Amino acid sequence: MANSSTRRFFMGAATAASAMRVWGANERVNIGIVGLGGRGGGHLNAYSRLPETRVAGLCDVNQAARERAQATLLKNTGEKAKEFDDMRAAFADPNIEAVSIATPNHWHALSSIWAMKAGKDVYCEKPASHNIHEGLTMVQVARETKRMLQIGSQHRSTPFKMRAMEALQGGLIGKIYQSRGLCYKRRKSIGKKPDTPTPAGLNWDLFLGPAPLRSFNELRFRYNWHWFWDTGNGDIGNQGVHQMGVARWGMSEPQWPLTAHAHGGKFAYDDDQETPNTLTANFDFGDRELVFETRGLLTGGEGLVPTPRRRPGGTSDTPSPAATGPKTSAPLNIMIGNLFYGTEGWAAMNDRGFQAFKGESHELVMEEGPKSEEETNTTALHMQNFVAACRSRNHKDLTDEIEIANLSAAMCHLANISYRVGRKLTLQSGPKFVDDPEANELLTRDYREPYVV
Repeated sequence: MANSSTRRFFMGAATAASAMRVWGANERVNIGIVGLGGRGGGHLNAYSRLPETRVAGLCDVNQAARERAQATLLKNTGEKAKEFDDMRAAFADPNIEAVSIATPNHWHALSSIWAMKAGKDVYCEKPASHNIHEGLTMVQVARETKRMLQIGSQHRSTPFKMRAMEALQGGLIGKIYQSRGLCYKRRKSIGKKPDTPTPAGLNWDLFLGPAPLRSFNELRFRYNWHWFWDTGNGDIGNQGVHQMGVARWGMSEPQWPLTAHAHGGKFAYDDDQETPNTLTANFDFGDRELVFETRGLLTGGEGLVPTPRRRPGGTSDTPSPAATGPKTSAPLNIMIGNLFYGTEGWAAMNDRGFQAFKGESHELVMEEGPKSEEETNTTALHMQNFVAACRSRNHKDLTDEIEIANLSAAMCHLANISYRVGRKLTLQSGPKFVDDPEANELLTRDYREPYVV
């Protein structure tokens, strides 16, 4: 840990936290990107091509990642950015006006909190948090500091999904009684590997941060950190949190469920992965339910309906392109996506499109999808929404603001807690679990000093 970085960070935080920067209409926002791995590379490419932003800082605990990012930035813009190995130094830099965080999950909350307290607006990758305590704290700090905190679930800025959700919430298929999220994403075995010396140029202590101190292991680094409880949340908190957010969105954003129950396991593989590769979760909201399925093994999709069926605006029983919406050539086969069941019909959604059906005959009443190439660049659209809110200073302009995203992540955490303790959980306000101290311990974690949320 660098003491000078800590001093610079807190000095910067003390002077910057009350600053409310207002940008001119044509002024670019200086962005610092924290975490330059796979998803961080996506952030870099997006921000370096947006006319609203300039990449001013590159931060990663791995020197090789910083070097790769500089080369990409130079190629994209002809410019280089200031480099940081410690995010606290980046947050203390007055030239960086907002930050975009693409670290592993266990850093999402603390890095966002540090940045907001240093006066920065934040775009943070999904899931919002690594545990429920962190998400609640992020909401609190965002309100106290009046900073913008957008979570990177770009489906919330996807135009055809926004159009579909408006129709669903307006009663397109009646009252929704069940919302389903499907995460059937193929995941192969990660195998087993021994601990090894830390590679040159990597600050392993900073990578671990809030997590327990462990020897370096390649399987706990570079993406596979998702499959260990110290740093990840399994695939329900990785790919699945997108579909969890859509499931809640279709239900008009319910708050905490009455109960949560998940079961599954790590099937088929003998490897070092800790999180389950198969998980089914059920959440009871009283008059409706949310069901979520995570499956990394070989499987088929769901959502196909029998033909013939009637198309919107037409009378033909033969499938043909809809008058409005996408040119989907067949019914949606959902492997990663959502299903909604209402009192008058049902609907299916994935990244390719949306289809809604009514009645016993499965009449197709709505079909939507991207209407232009621009509508398919959802990460750029989501980041533009973030920058627009930085200018307006209104957190309600954010399409996946922390208060929304916190609950989507929390549902994934509830499922994991139920799985880990092996029983159904009953919630009370707080949130806490009724008469279950073992489950309540998993609402937070034991933090390693000084990386404490």
